Amino acid sequence: MTRVLDADAHDTGTVDTAPNRADEGYDTIFSYRELARLDEALTMSSRETGLRFTLYIGDLGPKTRIRAEELHARGGDPAESVLLAVSPGQRVIEVVTGASAARRLPDRACALAVLSMTNSFASGDLVGGIVNGLRQLSDQAGHPRGARTH
Repeated sequence: MTRVLDADAHDTGTVDTAPNRADEGYDTIFSYRELARLDEALTMSSRETGLRFTLYIGDLGPKTRIRAEELHARGGDPAESVLLAVSPGQRVIEVVTGASAARRLPDRACALAVLSMTNSFASGDLVGGIVNGLRQLSDQAGHPRGARTH
């Protein structure tokens, strides 16, 4: 499910993903409230773990894993990043972790999060499934070493 990547850092993937998002009309599919939920889940997951969580929703093409790895490599600091790539039309979820992130998110944890998401997706709850999957991943990754929580 998850494979460790060693990639050079690139600029954020927004330049690449923004045209795809507009082309597919996801800004009209999701309500403002749903987009806010997704943004909050990504922010909280990143803040709680110290890892950089990113989300891609859209078609991944015929080679879904390769495309997901390309998107992951374009983000800042891929070693400390986790990409959740969801292609509803293809019924595919790819979780890509960088080398450091993979030590905190083993394949089994990613597989359980994906299973949870697919159950939500099957009942028609795309946003809720993604939010719950992000929560599961961040719970598994835990807090960064040396961080104090109050």
